[in-house]
Amino acid sequence: MASGVELTVPVYRLKGSGHGPSVYIQANIHGAEVQGNAVIYQLLEVLQRQELYGDITLVPYANPVGCNHKNGEYTLGRFDPITGVNWNRMYHFNQALPGKFVETFPDADTSTILETFQQWMLDDIDDQLDHNIFGLTTGRRIAYQLQRMALQADLVLDLHTGPISSKHLYCPEYARQSASFFDIPHTILIPNDFAGALDESTFCPWWDLQQAYKNIGRDLSFNKESFTVELGSQELIDLDEALVDAQSILSYLQAKGSIADNGFEPQEMTRYGCYLKDYKVFYSPMGGMVDYLGEFGQPLAAGQPLARILRMDNYGDPDANPLHYLTLDQTVIPILHFASASVNQGTELYKLFSNYFELKK
Repeated sequence: MASGVELTVPVYRLKGSGHGPSVYIQANIHGAEVQGNAVIYQLLEVLQRQELYGDITLVPYANPVGCNHKNGEYTLGRFDPITGVNWNRMYHFNQALPGKFVETFPDADTSTILETFQQWMLDDIDDQLDHNIFGLTTGRRIAYQLQRMALQADLVLDLHTGPISSKHLYCPEYARQSASFFDIPHTILIPNDFAGALDESTFCPWWDLQQAYKNIGRDLSFNKESFTVELGSQELIDLDEALVDAQSILSYLQAKGSIADNGFEPQEMTRYGCYLKDYKVFYSPMGGMVDYLGEFGQPLAAGQPLARILRMDNYGDPDANPLHYLTLDQTVIPILHFASASVNQGTELYKLFSNYFELKK
């Protein structure tokens, strides 16, 4: 920092037997999204009593700048205050790397590919960190250091929350079957493309490498998966619910073979999926005070009120109404809404599943 104080991030590593996929889990890249830290606490408490097949790395408080970015009683740490860039959009992906690798190692065996390509990615990150002659923003330096740890794992979970939100999961389209291992009822299926987030920066290189080998006639699978796990609402922790969330993650880790079988099973529930292109933002058509009516996770029929907006400036005006009901002409599932009741015209009022479907095991 300007004062010379060094910011640090705690890193906890649990050693496995080496017979299962390695795991990287981080939380709190956005300052207000604190529930993931409580989940990591509960995971540490439980994992120390489990038989581990894969190494597990857990990183709470992943962004010390964002954690401390306060304004009054609110935490503002979603965007780098210097550049204005979302903290979760600064990771690195060299899109030329997979193609170059296949040209160099067209006939390599799978174990050689796994080890060597991972080292290529780590060298590429190190090059960004240590040999960028024009330097890095604070946000990119934090992101690259976190990404360097994540790239050494087979399974990556980035723990987040929404403003006022239900639990949901961002899942790469190719890994959709794994969504059923979490106790999360709503899954957003994202394309296998890079848009700057941690999950994309860790699964996209492997997906592109798989496709590059497929183009030369080799059908390989590298068993790499990454997810963004949305745990509810920001600015809150609930240690009891964090244990529930930890058990959900343990169910996934058991299913993938990272930990020994110890009874962690996903709950029976109806799970809904929605492609990212159909995950819609509903913008407020006017300013005012909002009464949020749409119930999270429940289908809201076309024509049913999603919210109502109070406009006291219209009270007593014979040509205006102080209450405005907001509806949609299609059935949707509300997933999250804006944190405040006070909104401007154009505020992101809700995020919604449209064209959703039941996600089968």
